Amino acid sequence: MPIFRNLLAIALLLIFALAGCSTMPKRPDTLVRGDYGYTKEYVSWLIRKEMKQQDVTGLSIALVDDQRVVWAQGFGYADEANKISATPETVYRAGSISKLLTATAVMQLAEQGKMDIDKPLKTYLPEFSIKSRFTDAGPITPRSIMTHHSGLPSELLKGMWTKSPEPFENDVKLLKNEYVAYPPNYVFSYSNIAVTILGHALEKVSGHDFSTQLTASLLQPLGMSHSKFDMAPDHTPLAAKAYRNGKEADELPLGIVPAGGLNSTVLDLSRFMEMVFAGGKSGERQIIKPETLAEMLHPQNADVPLDLDFRIGLGWFLGNLDGMDTKKTGPVAQHDGATLYHRSQLIVLPEQKLGVVVLANSATAGDVVSKVATEALKLAFETKSGIRQPEKPQSAVEEGSLSQEALQAYEGRYATIAGVVNVTKKSDYLRAEIMDTALRLVPRADGLLRLQYKLLGLFPISLGQVDYDGFSVARVAGRDIVKVRSQGRELLLGERIKPVPIPGKWLRRTGEYEISNRGDDAVLIDNVRLRQDNGMLIVDYAMPLFADGRMSIAIVPLSDTEALTYGLGRGMGETIRVVTVGGEELLQYSGYLLKKRQK
Repeated sequence: MPIFRNLLAIALLLIFALAGCSTMPKRPDTLVRGDYGYTKEYVSWLIRKEMKQQDVTGLSIALVDDQRVVWAQGFGYADEANKISATPETVYRAGSISKLLTATAVMQLAEQGKMDIDKPLKTYLPEFSIKSRFTDAGPITPRSIMTHHSGLPSELLKGMWTKSPEPFENDVKLLKNEYVAYPPNYVFSYSNIAVTILGHALEKVSGHDFSTQLTASLLQPLGMSHSKFDMAPDHTPLAAKAYRNGKEADELPLGIVPAGGLNSTVLDLSRFMEMVFAGGKSGERQIIKPETLAEMLHPQNADVPLDLDFRIGLGWFLGNLDGMDTKKTGPVAQHDGATLYHRSQLIVLPEQKLGVVVLANSATAGDVVSKVATEALKLAFETKSGIRQPEKPQSAVEEGSLSQEALQAYEGRYATIAGVVNVTKKSDYLRAEIMDTALRLVPRADGLLRLQYKLLGLFPISLGQVDYDGFSVARVAGRDIVKVRSQGRELLLGERIKPVPIPGKWLRRTGEYEISNRGDDAVLIDNVRLRQDNGMLIVDYAMPLFADGRMSIAIVPLSDTEALTYGLGRGMGETIRVVTVGGEELLQYSGYLLKKRQK
């Protein structure tokens, strides 16, 4: 009876939720070429539905067809307390979309002969240095930074979001005592600090501070009159307030300006997309040469084995979108963004000269901006070309079976973007524990595995696109990796991790830790614990502003005073050091000092 009461409660919740949503607009049998009426109608309905379900306060969207904004609209509130509606002119934090403009500004300098993107970064920033354990590695270059293959650490978390950030130029000094995570061009590893350092090199070469240079070389020529690179969020009357779980929140200044400090509007970013579609021109002014733009949109990492089918240009992410057939649309280029409480997504189809940008002022809007942008672009492509995108399959790939030996070969622990995943064999499937959640890995007919979640252990629940993804293990470039086949591409998901001997000094360091030098920083990491688990050292921690539950990473001691975060990709391969401050032993990571709590 308790099970049936739970199911009844869930059913009632669904009924009330659906009752609060308007009916989806009826789709015409065919879309009239060039008439974006249904695109606007459907996407407006989708936005309102998603905003309500995900508790998003304000959102703005702009859809661009070549040199024309065919639709721009705001939804919800820029400032809910004062009932100020979101509009196409609302200024949001654009987050990592900033990197597209930073890369474009660097390429402008390359065109002028002031910077060679294949020369060592030290050529333009002589004070730059960082330690390396890779004696035969090549130099870190502007190109490797713009493709996130520099090998530099992903972040310097200390001072990243804080009330009074230090100038980002100071990060060069802080990197002197850090180690690279990988040799350049070894694996894709997203790095905010690398792009920030590149922004400092841009200052040196141009002779102007970063914001002044970007305003003069890009923002003003493009007519992006409400945009600015700044540590602080915009505070003009057009600015959006920030929200978390429906309540107003304080969007702190961001230190890494070149990587994420752009304040902008959907109309201003439409001007940037129009420039892309015009071969680098804005009006009569050539912002960047067509051949330079083509290079930025060209895959740069096809010869990196560990990247599998993932492709990146210079600043631009390249590849598929959920439900889009790129054989018909041509290449897709995009970048998303996230600050503490703002979320953003910009996508272009360069061959079709179609683009969309979505900005939102709520921490819960990450999936919303992505879904809305993708659906808007799919319908816009059909409206412009007359070619309808294929419908999603109604069911996942047919289930199959694997031998007990094949299943057993998957057992173990993996360092992934979702933290440490423990996989154990059951009778005819595998159990995967991900962020305190138990999922099944079920064999498919094609020999891959798919994730499955069962409510109450009984009722399968859809995981969205993940229902169609297939997982497998392989050995690539000497690493035992786990990969996922998604929308026709194989992508790196993680690496199998194995126990290594743990020095006694590290075993004695297990316990609870607190950050002793947090200062006025946002609480990015909290509740840190170092523990020993079946022959491995595991760090558990919370990221209260970005995710519920606790994350975990495995670390590998290199000596009594240094350890590496295990795995491949963002935040992995990085160094944790033991330092002594005032006679007290502390752990140092990403600029933070962690003090062991006394029992």
